[in-house]
Amino acid sequence: MTRKDPFLAFCFRVTIQDKVSDPKVAFFKSVSGLSYETEVVEHREGGDNNSTRKLVGGTKWKNITLKRGFASKELISWREEWLKPIGPGPQQRKWGTIEQLSADGKTVVAKWTFYKGWPVKWELSELDASKSEVSIETLEIAHEGLSFG
Repeated sequence: MTRKDPFLAFCFRVTIQDKVSDPKVAFFKSVSGLSYETEVVEHREGGDNNSTRKLVGGTKWKNITLKRGFASKELISWREEWLKPIGPGPQQRKWGTIEQLSADGKTVVAKWTFYKGWPVKWELSELDASKSEVSIETLEIAHEGLSFG
């Protein structure tokens, strides 16, 4: 039977790893960027001047953005670790999962996996003495693909 009520968006966890034996699990305030767009290539065929054919082009994956309260240097350390070269050649990339959990936080109801990810931006929210807000750190991850399931 098909589920009638939608999943809640407030309970999720993120795991980032380069090998199965060393996952880094973290909880965030928000995750965005679970998105892609496939380019539409328009092509005119000879002899048909009234319309164009539409072909499938390349797929662009949106960067994943993770936000949480700033409490440690863990995300900056992840960034530094990710950017360490492994001998000659390209820098190390990692894969990770975003798991949406049930309201009780125990059951995984949806799971997205990103591949060949690396940090492209880290940011700390503005420090302002006139406000009493939590400092929020943001990590943006570029990747080469996202799968659901």
